[in-house]
Amino acid sequence: MSTTPVGPADDPYLWLEDIRGERALDWVRARNAQTEDMLFDDAHRSLEASLLEVLDSGDRIPAVTKRGDHYYNFWRDAEHPKGLWRRTAWEQYRTDRTVWEVLLDVDALAAAEGVGWVFAGTRMLRPPPGGPYRRALVMLSPDGGDAVEVREFDLPSRDWVAPEDGGFRLPSAKTRVSWDGPDALYVATDFGPGSLTRSSYARTVRRVERGQDPAHAPEVFAVDQSHVLAVVSHDARPGFERTVAVDVIDFHNSRTSVLGADRWRPIEVPTDVQVGLHRQWLLLSPQTPWEIGDRTLAPGTLAVAPLEAFLAGDRTVTEVFVPDGSSSLESYDFTRDHLLLNVLRDVTSQVLVADPSRGWAVRPLEVGAELHTFQVAAVDDEDPETANDYWLTMTGFLTPTTLARGTVDAGPPDPVKRATGFFPAEGYAVEQHFATSEDGTRVPYFQVAPRGMALDGGNPVLMNGYGGFQTSLTPSYSGTVGRAWLERRTADGRGGVYVVANIRGGGEYGPDWHRAALREARHRAYEDFAAVARDLVARGVTAPERLAATGRSNGGLLVGNMLTGYPELFGAISCGVPLLDMRRYTRLGAGHSWIAEYGDPEVPGDWEFLRTFSPYHRFDDERLAEGAGYPATLIWTATSDDRVGPEQARKMAAKLTDAGVPDIWYHEALDGGHAGASDNRQSARMLATSYGFLWRKVGAARR
Repeated sequence: MSTTPVGPADDPYLWLEDIRGERALDWVRARNAQTEDMLFDDAHRSLEASLLEVLDSGDRIPAVTKRGDHYYNFWRDAEHPKGLWRRTAWEQYRTDRTVWEVLLDVDALAAAEGVGWVFAGTRMLRPPPGGPYRRALVMLSPDGGDAVEVREFDLPSRDWVAPEDGGFRLPSAKTRVSWDGPDALYVATDFGPGSLTRSSYARTVRRVERGQDPAHAPEVFAVDQSHVLAVVSHDARPGFERTVAVDVIDFHNSRTSVLGADRWRPIEVPTDVQVGLHRQWLLLSPQTPWEIGDRTLAPGTLAVAPLEAFLAGDRTVTEVFVPDGSSSLESYDFTRDHLLLNVLRDVTSQVLVADPSRGWAVRPLEVGAELHTFQVAAVDDEDPETANDYWLTMTGFLTPTTLARGTVDAGPPDPVKRATGFFPAEGYAVEQHFATSEDGTRVPYFQVAPRGMALDGGNPVLMNGYGGFQTSLTPSYSGTVGRAWLERRTADGRGGVYVVANIRGGGEYGPDWHRAALREARHRAYEDFAAVARDLVARGVTAPERLAATGRSNGGLLVGNMLTGYPELFGAISCGVPLLDMRRYTRLGAGHSWIAEYGDPEVPGDWEFLRTFSPYHRFDDERLAEGAGYPATLIWTATSDDRVGPEQARKMAAKLTDAGVPDIWYHEALDGGHAGASDNRQSARMLATSYGFLWRKVGAARR
């Protein structure tokens, strides 16, 4: 296998990077047709319909956000595939037959305007104290990608505020906005030449007043073009109003500043210390050991300090959470009088409560059982009636999600909504196991399997993993996994087994677990995943020909490395919206923003390790010549993915196919962005395509 870097001059598939070029799209159409002819049979259509039933189910829990007296929700179902933005009152929400006030019907908007709008969120304008919410900014993507159009919406009339009436409207771009009072916005967007970073995000932020042409608005903040993006936001919380700017240097480093009377006041901490602000508090979490004052904070610690004192030079901090070898902090949120901490211990959730009035003393909040995921979040810390209320979301591989609501120090929370199950969970068991990786590290993984499963190597297993960006994979209920994999049966009556691998690069054990697989150490994530695969075989759960692997985005890079580095371990692979060409990834989509995670291929020393986990370059056609095989592989993506982009998936599929690798398949949806789907029907098709392909290869065939 050659180690010579492949660049633009000697890459024969560069033409597939012309995303909407006719030649490239003709290739896509031809490959789509081949895959659909092979896969889209009656069984596929039946599975797609079954998964759509799950996704469209009216028994799902409508997640809500409280703003003022209303609870807001975005909802998709069979009658509204593009969705409804709606709201209700608490008395209605807690009932089984909630009556909703529809604010925006996205299907009707798309039909009226002839654009396939995809709802991408809102930014509400905080009203004067005691007043109702009246205005919002609505983000709409024309194709499901990251670029959005921003429009001002009037809540009382449930209609747009027209630009001719002074309404804000910004054209489609990778835009971030924040209200600065009722008549001005902080806008980070594409203002023309020089206004974007190499990562394709906004380099500059302007303050745009109502009725003003954004091109003529004054610039208030800017970052270097080599950084990821510039962000400015205004916190209008009464008594704690402030404007904050963040220079996102790379995915793991940033600088935060607070606007003073006439200048930005930087929060002087190392760039890899995560910074949070809430009321009078500054929250700090280092990603590497940090010497501050007379102490050293361990990576993953959460410390607090009074903001103004810290800005004035005082370095006294209080450690609220300190990780040990088996725990990590996932997230936090504030009620009026408490800090709520979501913690993982060996990838099982714990909830802690810290009390600022008692020196940040921490105690557990008793919420439930092991091998489940529990997440707490404040309901509305500014409303006196809900000031110390919290939402508690509970889920597990075999436990449909329950949403409860409680008040800190007022007894156990009360269930509000329970989701319906979509497969018979009583026939399965969840276990946690640990594999030993190549360097001796113990790697946890979850196994969901039929009770009494025979350990004779004959069970079809689906492995899922991610291993990047400090993202944790925790137990959660999936009706689609249940129906598409667990419920299915082989010719000899075996049910599917689902495995989630908690490999390094993720956040399951905090920053150190993540940093253990950064850049030149990336191979550890792949060694971990391979170790789990081998452990499943060693324990008699499965055999390589019965073992499938799936991953998306960074997880697509993971399974791409399984395909090219560990092909003997797997019978089939589904590689979705993937990074695969690590020589070119920084020039495609938003790839430049991930240099801190992977390395910079423009730096010769970095390319030397990047090429070792670049599937596009790691592929060895000599393996074919020697008679060794590769697992059946489906590579899938979306034309409108403007984050990773479809280029890498196209090029990898073309390279493998032209080399004569058998059983290589490709599918590309036109819409859907990086999610691969922009509505439930597209999601059902995408999931049925991926799961259906894998089952056909490792589950349907007789041993």
